[in-house]
Amino acid sequence: MTDNQPSRGPILIELEDAPTITPSTADPVPDLARPAAMQRVAVLAARKPSALARWFWRLFAALFAFTVSIVTYDAIMGLIAAHPVLGYVALGLTGAFVLVLAAIALRELSAFARLKRIDTLQKAAVDAMGAADLKAAKGVTDKLLSVYAHRSELNWGKDRFREREAEVFDADGLLGLAETELLVPLDASARREVEAAARQVAAVTALVPLALADVFTALTANLRMIRRIAEIYGGRSGTLGSWRVTKSVLTHLVATGAVAVGDDLIGTMAGGGVMAKVSRRFGEGVVNGALTARVGVAAIEVCRPLPFMKAKKPSVSGTVKRALTGLFDKGAG
Repeated sequence: MTDNQPSRGPILIELEDAPTITPSTADPVPDLARPAAMQRVAVLAARKPSALARWFWRLFAALFAFTVSIVTYDAIMGLIAAHPVLGYVALGLTGAFVLVLAAIALRELSAFARLKRIDTLQKAAVDAMGAADLKAAKGVTDKLLSVYAHRSELNWGKDRFREREAEVFDADGLLGLAETELLVPLDASARREVEAAARQVAAVTALVPLALADVFTALTANLRMIRRIAEIYGGRSGTLGSWRVTKSVLTHLVATGAVAVGDDLIGTMAGGGVMAKVSRRFGEGVVNGALTARVGVAAIEVCRPLPFMKAKKPSVSGTVKRALTGLFDKGAG
């Protein structure tokens, strides 16, 4: 081989200041193929069913109810003809069951009415502030007092509001006074529910290695959290009412893109290098806890009768810091 012929062997280029990277110092490989559990739950729950699927379930429910009614009627009439005493006992039990179903239906309708009332108060408060209408604001506060008329834990705040409302002569001030005296105590209770749910989801995700355990925990904890927040602000919401609130919260999160956790949230919450120091399960726990906190903050905004004015809106970062303080310290050390 002459000097003019190119070398066919490997070429080694030495860099004097090149950093030394080892498996212990390298950044963790992102798990892009598997979104966080809470993100998957939110997307699935907020997905709008097709018109064909809605008609399928409506017709299935109608056909099922019709079939059960016919079979029950034939069975009771046949039992009355063969054994009158047993037949009338079965008729009485069926009537009691129908009455219980009617009571449940009325409770669900009442829950929907309360949720609609809360939505109406939110919109009316925004309109009153935008128009600087003191009379409209007074109507909002009167309805708010009516909503919380039977909440004994708010008696002190209601008395203070009634004592001071005559001193306020503008819409913003009157609504701000109602927020301070009536909703601030409820905000504290709602934040505690969010922190507890975020802590539970993060701990189970990090410590329980079972398949789909994080998804199940995220789903149940978030449903319970949203139901509790709805009860804190508006009373018992019912089963169907709780699902309606959950759909509203998750649909809003997905529509605005807030269901994803960004680097700014993780950095603020856990420090810049924490994700490189803990295992993948601990990292997923932090992410799922953060997403649960974000859902909780959105639920507070949806269920709150008044928008945030004088009171400070809870931040996701602050909520997660309080919820996860000390939870991953040993694992991150």
